[in-house]
Amino acid sequence: MHEFDARTPTAAHEVALDCLRAGVESVLPDRVVRESVSLDGDTLTVAETTYDLSDYDRILVVGGGKAGDGVADALEEILGDRIDDGVVVTPTPGTGDRIERLPGDHPVPSKRGVESTRRLVDLVSDLDERTLVLVAVTGGASAVLPAPEPSVPLSDLRETTDLLLESGAEIDDLNAVRKHLSTLKGGGLARIAAPATVVGLVLSDVVGNDLGVIASGPTAPDETTYDDALDVLDRFDLDVPRSVRTRLARGSAGEIRETPKPGDSVFDRVTNHVLADTFTALDAAREVARGRGYDPLILSSRVRGEAREAAKTHVAIAEEVHATGNPLDAPAVVLSGGECTVTVSGDGLGGPNLEFCLAAAPELPAGTVLASIDTDGKDGGTDVAGALVDAETVTPRDAYRSLATNNALPALRDADALVETGPTGTNVNDLRVLVVESGE
Repeated sequence: MHEFDARTPTAAHEVALDCLRAGVESVLPDRVVRESVSLDGDTLTVAETTYDLSDYDRILVVGGGKAGDGVADALEEILGDRIDDGVVVTPTPGTGDRIERLPGDHPVPSKRGVESTRRLVDLVSDLDERTLVLVAVTGGASAVLPAPEPSVPLSDLRETTDLLLESGAEIDDLNAVRKHLSTLKGGGLARIAAPATVVGLVLSDVVGNDLGVIASGPTAPDETTYDDALDVLDRFDLDVPRSVRTRLARGSAGEIRETPKPGDSVFDRVTNHVLADTFTALDAAREVARGRGYDPLILSSRVRGEAREAAKTHVAIAEEVHATGNPLDAPAVVLSGGECTVTVSGDGLGGPNLEFCLAAAPELPAGTVLASIDTDGKDGGTDVAGALVDAETVTPRDAYRSLATNNALPALRDADALVETGPTGTNVNDLRVLVVESGE
């Protein structure tokens, strides 16, 4: 397990960090897969579903994302030489015995990601009903598995992705656009692999676990349309490259076929299993808090919206615990997950979790500690997971000045408040821990 490097001057800081660590460890892909997938003779069990391997001549493993390598490692351990071939694309590919590991980049797609994805597409093309395809569907796969339509150059896809990320668009808006610019997303992988049996092993980084949104839904029906994608561009007033708008307009006009929708026959032999999500991490963190003598509460696994606004809500909850003992008595730990966004107006360095912590810190009651990280270990475009703050971390003036230019990283680094993990090899969104100590 990666080290969680952070300054912990008080017991409350230590509890917060231990909750974060337990949350991330609970959703590491090798642990998740080993707990959910087993082999007994010819019977492969995934969650509650069984597959008779004697029905298949070939078993393939494909997919990708930040947890793709870990899923592949676990499947090789479970299935061994029953795996005939495989390609998994990740930001930091390892090595495997049966499954090829190839590089891709996140959050903006790259040329090497396109080349790696082409190898994956070749592997799942022209399959028959006696092929079983296990697909690692994990957060980050939208970017690391780019398969842009021929009419959309990679440079245009990159520019569009950048614009969407900076606009504050939520993940479902972002993916509505990306799914209509790619051959693999929005059920595209299922369409290519049909009529093979396809089993999605899903680690969700999406609020609500919408299978059409996680990794842009390569194995799930797409309920969005070309019109929806155009609406996103208009709603956020994005000046995207001509090739992008032209393709979406042609699709809207019925000149290009839609992504496969619910009820499409390409999904007749497709099953998706969500093996872990944000609540998995929150549940593990809750057990740690309870074991340390705190009254724990999972506020929600679905917190979203502007990071600095969500921060105010968490401050308000800490204030309420102190003032009235609601929603629970101190000492308490309040946990939340989800995915906040930042509407970028400055040119500073930061991410949603850093901005969340910086906005909250000056307003936190005394005796309260707040931590927030991205479970993949990289908040936004930074190389840090997030931060661990209290009322003494930063002055209101310094916080507001840094927030004005979206420059949370330097401010929190100067305050020695960063949480650094390195890439964790998993991703189930953001994890937040609010530790409220008893008053004097």
